[in-house]
Order: sequence, then C-alpha cells, then structure tokens
Amino acid sequence: MRASDIIQETYGALTVNKARSGLTILGIVIGIGSVIALVSLGQGAQDSIASNIQALGSNLLMVRPGAQTGPGAQVSAGRGSASTLTIDDAEAIKKELPLAKAVAPETSSRLQVTARGTNTNTTIVGTTPDYLTARNVKIDQGSFVSDQHLRSLSKVAVLGPTTRDDLFGEGANAIGQKVRINRVEFTVIGITAVKGGSGFANPDDAVYVPLTTAQRFLTGGTKVGGISVEAADQASMDPLKEQITDLLLRRHNIPNAELADFSILSQADIIATISQVTQALTSLLAAVAAISLVVGGIGIMNMMLTTVTERTREIGLRKAIGAKNRDIRTQFLIEAVALTFLGGAIGIVLGAAVSVAIGSVAGYASRVSVSSIMLSVGVSGAIGIVFGYYPALRASRLNPIEALRYE
Repeated sequence: MRASDIIQETYGALTVNKARSGLTILGIVIGIGSVIALVSLGQGAQDSIASNIQALGSNLLMVRPGAQTGPGAQVSAGRGSASTLTIDDAEAIKKELPLAKAVAPETSSRLQVTARGTNTNTTIVGTTPDYLTARNVKIDQGSFVSDQHLRSLSKVAVLGPTTRDDLFGEGANAIGQKVRINRVEFTVIGITAVKGGSGFANPDDAVYVPLTTAQRFLTGGTKVGGISVEAADQASMDPLKEQITDLLLRRHNIPNAELADFSILSQADIIATISQVTQALTSLLAAVAAISLVVGGIGIMNMMLTTVTERTREIGLRKAIGAKNRDIRTQFLIEAVALTFLGGAIGIVLGAAVSVAIGSVAGYASRVSVSSIMLSVGVSGAIGIVFGYYPALRASRLNPIEALRYE
C-alpha cells in the first residue's frame, strides 16, 4: 500500500466514530499530561531550591553545631539542643585561616516583632558585619551592623524588605523607626535589598541585629547557632573545609574527626542532597502518573479489537482483492500508533500548560525539558505498538472467506 493510501485509510477509520476515538485518546492525554506536568514541576522546584541556596552567598561554607551522643556516634548537625560553637571559634577561623575571605558567626530564632500597633513573626538573626559578604546580602537603605554596635551591645536592627512592609507598609521609610523584639526596643538603621526566597529561610523576611545584643537580650546564651565562612575562591573550598575541621577539632579537644561536635556543609553538598530527594520524589510521582498510561493503552487495545470486529467484512474484502497479511497488520497498527501520538501531542501541551500554571501559583518557574518531551513521544509510540499489535495481528490472521460471511 502507498503511504498516501495508509494515511487516508487511517484518517477515515479514526473519524468514523469521533466520540469513541476521542475517549480513547483522552486516556493517553491524561497519562502523558500528568507525567509532563509532574516532571516539569519537580525540575522547576529543584532549580528554584538550587537558586535560593546559591543566593545565600558565593563559595559559602556553613559550620553547624552537632550533638555528640557517644563514642563512635555521628554528628547530628543542627538537631537537638547541642550548642558547640562560639564567637571565639569564628575569630580563630578568621585570624588563622587565610583562605577565609569572610567569617560571620550567627544565632537565629523566630520571635514576634511589633511596631506602631502592627506585628509579625519573623526570623531574628544576630550576626556580625561580615554577614553581608559571606551571605551576599546588599543594603538598600541605611547601614548594616558594625563592629562598634557589637562592642557597645547596641539595640539596632536592620530589616528585610518583607518585614519592613509587614510592619510599616509597603515601601515605607523605616529608618529611625522603633521596633520591639521580645519586649526590647530596637532602632531601625537599615533595610536590606530584595533577594527573593520563601519559607522560614527567606532572607527578605528577617531582622538582623548585633550578635552580642542578640545573645544578651534575646537568646540569653553565649553560643552561636552557626558560622558562615566565605572562601577566597572556588578552588579554596575543599582546602578551607579541611583547615576549618582541623582547627575546630583542635580547639574542642576532639582527637577523632568521627567524634566531631560540628559539621561543615558547602552549597554543593546541600544542592546535591536536595537534588537527590527531589529527583526521587519526581520519579515516584511520574511512575504513579504513568499508571494512567497503561490504562490508556488498554483502552486503545479495547477500541482496536472492537474495530477489528466491526470491520471483519472489510478485512475479508481487502484480502479477497489481494491485500496481504502484512498490509492488514500495518494498517491497524498505524491506526493504534496514530491514536497514541495524537493523544501524546495533546498531553504534552496540556501538561506543560498545567505545570506553568501551578508553578506560577507556587512561586517558581516550572521547567519543561526536551528530554521529558522526547520520553513522552517515545512512550506514546511504544504504547501504540505494544497495545495495538495484538488487534492488528488478529485482523491480519482472519480467513478471507469466513470474514466475508461474517454478519
């Protein structure tokens, strides 16, 4: 058969019963659309998280306290009540390690902040001037915490733009205004520039105060919750990480690195871990969505078997005038593949549109990759071949005389 004849026959067979063909295609549309949407949202979420982590600062190492529970125990970084890092540890890193470009000890907690009858619950970060460099924070108005503020336990605060908007109104001039944190009054001296972010780690929704002031009036302790260290360059990251480990082990009198009461994470470590988690979740969700593809494939097989039964006399007539088994098999197989490709194309467009819509509501951009589209196209073709082969084979094996007698 000529290609033009096959195309014409396929079009006629699929349009003779539009409702049945449409419902059959719908199963493939839902399956492919679900896979595309979930994979795109997963990849978009991964990109958004990686971008937020990279925005924390360039060449950043984060030293966190850990809980040492016994000989041979692993560090439980950031969990429990263990506080093992001090300002002196940060000063030692700054003085003794030339590869450290900026060192910023910090402590943070969620507290209620009030001003002019308004209030908000936000993150209070007690830190030092090096925080600007280490965490890539820019000042939009006013100034940041200074060494003089640290020495004099000054009650000054720098607001993130989101916190400023919540307390004083969008875009308001808050410099010189008063805010109360844990019933202690602070004077606003600066507003940071917008960085973007979400959740509890949003740098725009925070209040920055001198570390010594936070320890004295807010947290009531002498320990710090972490130390942010910026390496001089990317090549210095690994050497600096080893140097910090050796220095802190020596300062904390710990002979074995396996018993360390701290942990050091780089941006690459965090991104790699989060990527593994998001990829696993995306794959799991895509696998669940792919179940609907199997259901759609079964629908195609059911339709094609029904079509073979309805067109038995037609098949017999074609064979009687010279059509070969492979011609009949090819015709029905192409009809099945055409159904799946059409459903796949609609599903790709629909899935991409859904992922963009959900991503915009969630606050991040979804990413429809070429690989996911190619995979969907391949899966569509495979479903058409796998689930269309048996009906096509059955049609090709019909006896022409019996087929012509079929009522």
